[in-house]
Amino acid sequence: MLYHGPTPRLQAGPTPVSHLHPNAQRPMKDNPQNQMKLSQLRVLVAVADHSTFSSAALALEMSQSAVSHSIAALEDHLGVVLVARGRHGARLTPVGERVISHARTILHQADAIVTAAEAVKGLKGGEVRVASFRSIAIHLLPDAIAQFNHRYPGVAVNLSEHDNYRQVERALREGRADIGLTVLPAAEDLDTWVILENEYVVLMPPQFRASKPQLTWVDLTQQPMIMPPLDRVMMRDVYDHIQAHGHHLNVVSEVETDTTIVNLVAQGIGATILPRLAAEPIPSAVQVFSLPDPLSRVIGAAVLADGLHTPAIYGFLDILKALAKPIS
Repeated sequence: MLYHGPTPRLQAGPTPVSHLHPNAQRPMKDNPQNQMKLSQLRVLVAVADHSTFSSAALALEMSQSAVSHSIAALEDHLGVVLVARGRHGARLTPVGERVISHARTILHQADAIVTAAEAVKGLKGGEVRVASFRSIAIHLLPDAIAQFNHRYPGVAVNLSEHDNYRQVERALREGRADIGLTVLPAAEDLDTWVILENEYVVLMPPQFRASKPQLTWVDLTQQPMIMPPLDRVMMRDVYDHIQAHGHHLNVVSEVETDTTIVNLVAQGIGATILPRLAAEPIPSAVQVFSLPDPLSRVIGAAVLADGLHTPAIYGFLDILKALAKPIS
């Protein structure tokens, strides 16, 4: 239960946070004067983000003692220790780590309620937070954001880039993003819409001469391959696909950055396999082929299925869906 009244004063003589064992538990108090408040959750999130009470206080424009009192009151209500203080600052306890994602979600939904109320007569303000992995952010989102800004100039769009779709989905679940661009199919807790199909393409060096118009497995497996690291989420499907056809790649080098890989191929050092959007822009000297048995991944827009979504979020989703490309 959330209480919006004034912050209750602490009882005399509480045990200091720094003296409590992180796993200590106390009975949860249900006194109406000692209820969990949004302001306390904001303080908890600020402490988690800034790792010290002083930095959190500065960010919130509060005194450090007010931050300490807010955390202590929240812990007193819940009956658990959420923050451990030491010489290296403040850190979340294991219980605090479990609580923090829920706190972020509650705060975001509370903000969404305010935004929705203010926008009853139209999209007049607020923000849309979009999470995407880098290749999609580069190629799809600039057009979407430009259209959204033209249509709804009073609404800000904040974009966060992530290394892979798992990080995107984590941002949605932790309340750090409203819309995520992810790989489909996604988990059941997300509502999704298909946006585009991103084919895995083979990039061959300028000197390569194919034995047939269509690339063969023999052509591919005889090439020295420059590949992203095996632990990259997007590459697992590639290796599984090739092994399912009874073949193995001759990987001679692993390189982290897609742009560097493409440039190495252009210099004739080897070949590679990348999602097309990750490979672009592709130099004219590089030869582009589909895999002998083509492979693609489907990219979609996702939101939390049980989330509270503002008109601005639905407006951005409408633009993404309008930009969607049909899947062959």
